[in-house]
Amino acid sequence: MARRSRRRTKGQSGLIAGAVGLGMLCIAILAGFAWMWSRSGRDQIDASTNCPLNGPTGLTAVLIDATDPISATTMADLKNEFRKGIGRVEPGGYVRIYTLNSDPGDLTVMFDGCNPGDGATVDSWTNNPARRQRKWENAFGDPLNKLPDQIPNADSASQSPIMAGIQKIKLSLFDSSLAKQGSAKRLVVASDMIEHTALYSQYRSGLDYQKYLNSAADRTYGTSLDGVNVTILYVDRAKKPFQSLDHAEFWTQWVQNHHGEFEKLVGLEGLN
Repeated sequence: MARRSRRRTKGQSGLIAGAVGLGMLCIAILAGFAWMWSRSGRDQIDASTNCPLNGPTGLTAVLIDATDPISATTMADLKNEFRKGIGRVEPGGYVRIYTLNSDPGDLTVMFDGCNPGDGATVDSWTNNPARRQRKWENAFGDPLNKLPDQIPNADSASQSPIMAGIQKIKLSLFDSSLAKQGSAKRLVVASDMIEHTALYSQYRSGLDYQKYLNSAADRTYGTSLDGVNVTILYVDRAKKPFQSLDHAEFWTQWVQNHHGEFEKLVGLEGLN
């Protein structure tokens, strides 16, 4: 009877050990599924916009002033700065490129879409890096690489409504449903920054900020730039009635008075 009891105890121990092992295997499998599930939502994008499913991580707007011609040297430098700026847009970041026309608030959209991230930015466990690389090239990389060669460079227009253009971008993009609370907002303006409209002209008024405040332009084109970081790619012109440094100070004051963050002014090479 004693020997029979010991055999039964050994058999029971084997069953217990097997059950424990099976339990641990089940836990490992469940943990693996949980890990895969936790990662399955990452890197996923909306097929129609190429943006993350929960919206863009940030908004970048580029306004290119096409109301006056630009020299070959300055245009070459502008293209270099453009490509560097676009290269800093993070995966999931939304980009809209505009050109400024002579009618206040009239902008032409040259590009509109999110950076889906290239093949190196996705997890090979839950995504297809080769497919994402093709999507990035077709929808983002190649179009933006070719875009600088499509920048208009025509004769001088009758007006240069830069303030109205910035206001339009703020209302149509930075205040749109694409903007998430706390997400970065960047505005890059490539221009000689000489505001010239029927309401206010720096050719007529110079850079006296009080004259601008007394004009109808302040009330008509004024806009809140809360949370917007502003960079100017400055096109220098020989025939302007003021110094470039004073001009930079005017626009720094304008951005700050409209609650924006003036990040920097980059003087483009060449004289126009």
